[in-house]
Amino acid sequence: MSPIASASLSQDASDEDLVRGIARGERAAMQTLFARHQVKVFRFIFRMVRDEALAEDLTSDTFLDIWRQAGRFEFRSQVSTWILGVARFKALSSRRKRREAGAEDDEMAAVPDTADDPELTAQKASKADQLRACIDGLTEVQREIIDLVYYQERSIKEISELLGIPENTVKTRMFNARKRLSELMAEAGIDRGWP
Repeated sequence: MSPIASASLSQDASDEDLVRGIARGERAAMQTLFARHQVKVFRFIFRMVRDEALAEDLTSDTFLDIWRQAGRFEFRSQVSTWILGVARFKALSSRRKRREAGAEDDEMAAVPDTADDPELTAQKASKADQLRACIDGLTEVQREIIDLVYYQERSIKEISELLGIPENTVKTRMFNARKRLSELMAEAGIDRGWP
């Protein structure tokens, strides 16, 4: 089969077929898998590390690991769940290294001043910014659950597999995250009927 035919077939292939192709060393399969999942992986990592350049590097590292490990993937979960699991590990490792290197000072400097000055008032004009600020007020665990449920659209079962925790723990964390987000939204003056 010609490389062009192989590339066009891989566009329609399932993620599982692409991983099998990657395991055989097919570059077109890797390119297709990357094109399909790169944006979601980047956004997922960015929400964890909050640094665009670092998120780009970690996204590349994630797909490099996918390339290297494709032959060992056992298909016990969805391919997208496996990819996010690799990405999560990369992001958590990076955060741990940054903390060890003294990045906590940088993170503290990034915490917004809660005093209402003209600049902050202008920022609050956008409801999307308000919601983002409320989400940023959640703990890391709560932000991760909100991200996986609402932005990555993962099921309870998938999140359980991804985080390596029981499904009931996922449900409890989701309940607590929603409750805290609701409290933060009320404090910010965002009503529940807000679109």
